[in-house]
Amino acid sequence: MMLRRASSVLIAAVFLFSLCAMGQQRNRGDRPPAPAPAASPTEQAAKPGAPAEPKKEQPEQPPIVTHHEIHAGGKTLRYTATTGMMPLKNNDTGDVEAHIFYIAYTLDGQTAEHRPLTFSFNGGPGSASVWLHMGAIGPKRVRMQPDGMMPPPPYQLVDNEYTWLDQTDLVFIDPVGTGYSRAVKRDQTRKFLGLRGDIESVGEFIRLYLGRSERWASPLFMVGESYGTTRAAGLSGYLVEHGIAFNGIMLISSILNFQTTDGSPGNDLPFVLFLPTYSCAAWYHKKLGPEFQQNFDKLRSEVEQWAAGPYADALAKGDRLTPQERQDVIDHLARYTGLSKTYIDQSNLRIEESHFTKELLRDKRETIGRLDSRFTGTSRSAIDETASFDPSMTAIRPPYTAMFNQYVRTELGYKSDLEYYILGGGFRYDEWDWGIFRGGFPDTAQSLKDAFDKNPFMKLFVGSGYYDLATPYFATQYTLNHMALNSAQHSRVSLGYYGAGHMMYIQDSSLGELKKDIGAFMTNALK
Repeated sequence: MMLRRASSVLIAAVFLFSLCAMGQQRNRGDRPPAPAPAASPTEQAAKPGAPAEPKKEQPEQPPIVTHHEIHAGGKTLRYTATTGMMPLKNNDTGDVEAHIFYIAYTLDGQTAEHRPLTFSFNGGPGSASVWLHMGAIGPKRVRMQPDGMMPPPPYQLVDNEYTWLDQTDLVFIDPVGTGYSRAVKRDQTRKFLGLRGDIESVGEFIRLYLGRSERWASPLFMVGESYGTTRAAGLSGYLVEHGIAFNGIMLISSILNFQTTDGSPGNDLPFVLFLPTYSCAAWYHKKLGPEFQQNFDKLRSEVEQWAAGPYADALAKGDRLTPQERQDVIDHLARYTGLSKTYIDQSNLRIEESHFTKELLRDKRETIGRLDSRFTGTSRSAIDETASFDPSMTAIRPPYTAMFNQYVRTELGYKSDLEYYILGGGFRYDEWDWGIFRGGFPDTAQSLKDAFDKNPFMKLFVGSGYYDLATPYFATQYTLNHMALNSAQHSRVSLGYYGAGHMMYIQDSSLGELKKDIGAFMTNALK
């Protein structure tokens, strides 16, 4: 019985492996080879002591190379797209353990010594690179409505007039378990599902790409979004120890120290740092008094000062707060958030982000977005404590999913029947190994600080959206101000703020502002 089961699993594995090989070879117009026959249970039993045959490694599939042009910024950009898989090998055995999918764009007619190169990825963990790729940076972008809201299907892909390709070549990386990137064997996937394994594998991809593309002499940049900023900060310190230094690091919607966002008993810091974004969301939805609705900047300044001062002090007192002090906090929170004093009192002065998105517009039977609190949605129940879904995510996922899958097959010529894991699906979130860090919270800010110390020429750009409830801008400021950077290092940090959410670039005006800020940053970083 056990032998038959083992044989069945072996036959299934060989069959699936053959299907993958056939899919890749069809891209080149080759005739797929017939799958090798698996040994039968009888044959296996007849040769119990037979030596194992040498392992035959499948030949590496060459990437797909295509040529294109777009019109952006009043210029015609002619470029080459390279789409493929980078094999990652075990350093001890030399066996291929995983393949990382990537798309690279290089401007034609440029020399490596003078042409900057930017590595880009998104976050999750579990997110593919599609968001930055097709929302802000790449030569093509998904057309949304001007304010970033979802357009009606069928969706459209247009030339990205704000592409970064006019200043830098681009490499979009899908870490293992995202996009088309997979471990060779399912039981090897776990090696890559963690903060350390993720940094090491993406770092190895960067090393291999620099070597295979002969780009060691290029000025180097790296951009990450959301958890991708956690990865980028970790990589900056990891790679400088391996001889790879960057001219610039760009963090979009940053989260380096998770203590700033993970509220829990004994950790009141997130309640302080989320408050300014709660106020921004309440202002946008016209839930505040007229003294604030007329002046957005005045609101933010006042709330930031109160949050970092009296509010933080009050939470630190805990049960020692007097009734009068407690009431003063309730009054301020109600004034700054638009929530009822009763609700704030019952929340013990601590407003959870997941509760705020449901409570702010409960009187309208609507919820607001987490990634972008400008978005609203409806749900079946108006009495639930938390929202059943994020309306800002459901508004952007279908357009990006459809357009990437169409684009990669038709324009880039890469054809695969694998599911492209845009966000989730490649592994369960609870499989991720966060490791043990200071205070029990993941934190790569110190790795970024190490890169600042070891590379005195590296510059940093940090972009934040005012309506982002996933990585609030005030939490990012807190982290940057607690990295022990000296004054010279702080002078190498540039900040950008935008009137949108986590993916600020889905809004046309913020996309243009981001492009302008990044352009100035790159120019300065290359001086």
